[in-house]
Amino acid sequence: MEQKTSKNNNRIKRMLYRCWHRGTQEMDLILGHFANAKLDGYNEAELDRFEQLMDEQDTDLLKWILGQEPVPDNIDADFIKQLRDFQLMRNSKS
Repeated sequence: MEQKTSKNNNRIKRMLYRCWHRGTQEMDLILGHFANAKLDGYNEAELDRFEQLMDEQDTDLLKWILGQEPVPDNIDADFIKQLRDFQLMRNSKS
């Protein structure tokens, strides 16, 4: 069990780095803050789903999160909604 936790910790560290170093400042901030708040609580399946989403292009992710384009059927719309809701919550606190 301890080995699994260590494996998850390393995976989460890599994912956090990827979230904060996307290539566009907007997505660094959106994914970085979301990942800081959420990843530690995710199980393996949720980490897999989020990691798949991180493989998408920043421009596409931003359009889906901002609601500028509909989320394609092959994209995890639930995670896009979570990102959108989290971003709205963060913006309302500012």
